[in-house]
Amino acid sequence: MITRRRLLGGALGTGALAAFGARAEDSIRLTATDVHVPGYPTVEALKWIDATLARETGGRLGLRLYHSGQLGRESDSIDLARYGALDITRVNMAALNNPFPLTQVLSLPFVFDSTEHMRRVLDGPTGREILDGFAQRDLVGLAFYDSGARCFYNTRRPIVVPEDLHGLKIRVPPSDIFMGLVRGLGANPTPLPYGEVFSALQTHLIDGAENNWPSFHTTRQFEVAQHWSVSRHSYSPEALLLSRRRFDALSPADRALLVDVAAQSVPVMRAMWDKTEASSREYVLARGVKENEVDRPAFERAAAPLLEQYRRHETIDRQFRAIRSQA
Repeated sequence: MITRRRLLGGALGTGALAAFGARAEDSIRLTATDVHVPGYPTVEALKWIDATLARETGGRLGLRLYHSGQLGRESDSIDLARYGALDITRVNMAALNNPFPLTQVLSLPFVFDSTEHMRRVLDGPTGREILDGFAQRDLVGLAFYDSGARCFYNTRRPIVVPEDLHGLKIRVPPSDIFMGLVRGLGANPTPLPYGEVFSALQTHLIDGAENNWPSFHTTRQFEVAQHWSVSRHSYSPEALLLSRRRFDALSPADRALLVDVAAQSVPVMRAMWDKTEASSREYVLARGVKENEVDRPAFERAAAPLLEQYRRHETIDRQFRAIRSQA
């Protein structure tokens, strides 16, 4: 089994090869990681990148993919990529909010009205600004992937108004935004790694969480949390990130090819996402999960103080206004 220590050792070895003039023509396998399982749209998009790179280079360039969280948490993979121990990582924006403030606007509550709205923004100047911003901390922003509309689900009861969340322990990703949102709605935010949510629901460490349909389905959390409330409070997307060290070590031609193929993978991923989201919803509802709509205006009012707090920052306010102008 590969470990973070072995990855770090491998990174040092790669650096030594570069120092002694390893040829650009040599076979290159970029190490990539994702916490999701095979079949999940982001994992399949990475497989598509691997196959496309191999086809375009006659097998000389490709990915070595570690899925299902084999290399640890998303927060761990960010630093591994920054320091060159990992080449590519797919990370949800929530895990990036604290170390990369430029990403915060994408996770704020009720910023996006729909998936289509989010995609327009990510494909435009605001999305480009955020991807370019990763360069400040030794990463290359390759692309944005979808992560759907995040909704609340729990083991106790339907959530219709924020008061229904009062007293519940709700898992959140490691982001001040999500902790602040859940606290503002009257629940008790409980930050936990993605891979620990199922067992936490089983053991009643938490009462619920918030995420998208495919994550709810593929982690089998629906088996213990039977109440899904359609809040759509955030469309926090994913980022596909590349180590700056690895990027600089590639030949100019390979850099251009990798950037281009990553961009081409976005519509491929989106098509897979739309299909998977619909099938996941159908699957879990057929197995007893009860879906209900929430009082969205009531949720927006409860979340307004958090949104106002973040909009006091000039950059976030500018980005927010740009996003809303595309609604």
